[in-house]
Amino acid sequence: MITSSEQEAKRRDRHDIIIEILKTAVEGRIKTHIMYKAKLSYAQLNEYLPTLVQNGFLENATIKGKKYQKKVFKTTFKGLRLIENFETMNKLWSKSN
Repeated sequence: MITSSEQEAKRRDRHDIIIEILKTAVEGRIKTHIMYKAKLSYAQLNEYLPTLVQNGFLENATIKGKKYQKKVFKTTFKGLRLIENFETMNKLWSKSN
């Protein structure tokens, strides 16, 4: 049986989810790949992606091949800075505890 403290440890907040999405999309990824890698439902993904694009953390791009076109999401420079700042904050936070 999972205790409430173990359940809380597994639970992610919005910031963790956003960082996971941004890390997944660094090289450009399709929506489905981001959804599976970040362990999100389709509804959750559709909540986060537009907000991240609107705020300049992700950008839409189209990759054209000989026989296909793929719409991908790619982390912007602003998104990369957010990842770095988040990781720095986590390191500082863990040192103080």
